[in-house]
Amino acid sequence: MKTLFTLFTSLILNWTVPPAFSQTATKSTLTIEQIMLGPDFVGHLPENIFWGHDNQTIYFDWNPENESADPLFKTDLSGSSPLKVGIEEEKNLPGRYGNYNRSFSKRLYSKNGDLFLQDVKTGKIQQITDTYNLESNPQFSGDETKVFYKSSSNYFSWDINNGSVKQLTNFIKGNEESDKKSSTQQSWLENDQLNYFQILRERKTYSEYQEQKQKDLSPDRQKKIFIGDKLLHNFSISPSGQYITYSLSDRPQNRGNTDVMDYVTVSGYAKNLNARPKVGSEGATYEFGIYDSNQDTTFMVDITQIPGIYDKPDFLKDYHSKVAEEPFKDKYDEPRDVVILEPVYSVENKAVVVIRSMDNKDRWIMELELSNGKLKLLDRQRDEAWVAGPGISSWNFSSGNIGWIDSKTIWFHSEETGYSHLYTLDISSGKKKALTKGNYEILNAQLSNDKKSFYLTSNKVSPAEQHFYKLSIKSGKMEQITSLPGKNEVSISPDEKNLAIRYSYSNKPWELYVMPNEKGAEARQITNSTSEDFKKYSWREPEIIQFTAEDGEKVSARLYKPKQTTSNGPAVIFVHGAGYLQNVHKWWSSYYREYMFHNFLVDNGYTVLDIDYRGSAGYGRNWRTGIYRFMGGKDLSDQIDGVKYLINEHGIDPEKVGMYGGSYGGFITLMALFTSPGTFKSGAALRSVTDWAHYNHGYTSNILNTPAADSIAYYKSSPIYHAENLEDKLVMLHGMIDTNVQFQDVVRLSQRLIELGKDDWELAVFPLEGHGFKEPSSWADEYKRIFRLFEETLK
Repeated sequence: MKTLFTLFTSLILNWTVPPAFSQTATKSTLTIEQIMLGPDFVGHLPENIFWGHDNQTIYFDWNPENESADPLFKTDLSGSSPLKVGIEEEKNLPGRYGNYNRSFSKRLYSKNGDLFLQDVKTGKIQQITDTYNLESNPQFSGDETKVFYKSSSNYFSWDINNGSVKQLTNFIKGNEESDKKSSTQQSWLENDQLNYFQILRERKTYSEYQEQKQKDLSPDRQKKIFIGDKLLHNFSISPSGQYITYSLSDRPQNRGNTDVMDYVTVSGYAKNLNARPKVGSEGATYEFGIYDSNQDTTFMVDITQIPGIYDKPDFLKDYHSKVAEEPFKDKYDEPRDVVILEPVYSVENKAVVVIRSMDNKDRWIMELELSNGKLKLLDRQRDEAWVAGPGISSWNFSSGNIGWIDSKTIWFHSEETGYSHLYTLDISSGKKKALTKGNYEILNAQLSNDKKSFYLTSNKVSPAEQHFYKLSIKSGKMEQITSLPGKNEVSISPDEKNLAIRYSYSNKPWELYVMPNEKGAEARQITNSTSEDFKKYSWREPEIIQFTAEDGEKVSARLYKPKQTTSNGPAVIFVHGAGYLQNVHKWWSSYYREYMFHNFLVDNGYTVLDIDYRGSAGYGRNWRTGIYRFMGGKDLSDQIDGVKYLINEHGIDPEKVGMYGGSYGGFITLMALFTSPGTFKSGAALRSVTDWAHYNHGYTSNILNTPAADSIAYYKSSPIYHAENLEDKLVMLHGMIDTNVQFQDVVRLSQRLIELGKDDWELAVFPLEGHGFKEPSSWADEYKRIFRLFEETLK
């Protein structure tokens, strides 16, 4: 059994690479040190693409000369060689994001805390504010005579014609001072003083007169809205300027924030990094208010009028005693906590709000009557797992994609059919219409300038490809614009005539292309970013295959195979992270270092399988929620079925299969070794969640509810509860300043393994790394350890 002393002694020794390890021979022309250089080996790829207001210029961050930071570049529709933007030119550029008026002739934007009005045709810019205060969120009023904007937690308006500024709200932190009631003794003394001293009486009368006169002479101002100790956020203004809506949150004084220690600092002193609370910690509560500037009144919206606000989730039935005399009550006595998000306004001042339940089970879309706070249900999406999906969001503080087409029609995404699709709804009749349908997803939607079409990003062709489409609202015809196989990330020009595309393929990193916004048009490549060293290697295009899971579902995976395959060869299963993420596709992966490592492994005789297991993105609602209340269930059985596929179809030796992954992938690796011993000869678990009760609330509560409410789910899903079954070789690797999956996770599991008397495991720590490693030296050290593990256990 390892003692605590020997554990930490081994940690210190593990900080250096043993000579024998660094001398490991490989059969690849690649080296781990080389591929773990990241962009310095692959090349610095174009990012953050945006259009100039002239509809001709395309700006993007790029670094072809391998400078210390990515400079700003520009090109035009002719496809001329990109030019670096000088610092003065960049300083004087209009803000990247802004709001147009209805005729698209003027544009508002904020930059460096000030506001600007731009004439689109001439390019002339008028600076509206020049202050040390931060002004933001400029928007045109409904009649386009004023600009509404936010500053110092209040709304202001700027008159376009005469330049006058008016404050529209007066939110004040703290409580209103009330007249203090004097005690009986104090009142007697004051009256006694006034009875016997005439000068005191005269001074008091004069003071009261002056105070009243000052009030009478003061201009009419907006009502003071005192918010006490609560936080003000998500406040918005109606197009007319009459109504301002706002949210107030009441946060607990002790939120249960965690601490992460940073031991290697410039000062030489250890530093405490304040980090997030744990799942189930007491959270904020929210209320939603409306201020009527015409009436100078405020009121709060009553949430009890929301249909289903008292509904309990089904999982609570598992905790209802079978012998209880009373049947299960499916309603709470008190309304559930919800958050009402910023209204989406029509030009005519109609308002629609998205409301999310804090237990993640409901999303309501409701019409809000601004004058009285009444709510009318338009659509309810109830999911006994959790509400999410493309264009919907799993985050309770996002409205998702939603907007107005005309004065009576809204549009939004819904997973009603099991896939995220686009819908319209008539708010008068309540009639809902699906604009798209099928076993594919609408990943993003943007209403065209003329409001007659939608521009969509979808995986309609295949989950492995993403293309850009134009959808006619009237005819329902969905026309594919892009044709290059892989992923097309499209930025459309303001006049909608041209597209800037960030495109990649499985073995071809991201480059910038431009093309007319027309079906069949040619996409012309603008950038060439990959390095000469990167181009020297013949990068594999992984084969996309499907195998059948134990429950009959078809599971997609990327397969990497050596050209000269022999029976009984070794294999590695890679498990992607993030849970809800897709890695089986035909574009340059966000796991590009792992992609290159897989090429390296294949060079050395390994077969690699990379699976989009249950919980991955791109396959609809049922796949997304397949891990509800049991992480380490179907997501792990998909990996085990993948092993069976390799054995049966590719002659892999069942005694020569390893696994590795980071974050969620590290968690699955631990669950595999702890709950299916013997399936994998070895595993490397990187930055792994070891106990879900110690992870964050937003992600974890969606899938497992909370530990106090659903302890069954946490017991089944957390590796630390199953560590006694470890039989195979395990290497754990973790950054010590990881504020996401915190170092405490792996330390707690280490202590558990020590107490269980487990021997065949190691822990390598990285003192200067967080959740996503930054330094090439750390990446290289980590992956050399992984390769050595597989070489020692699978060959």
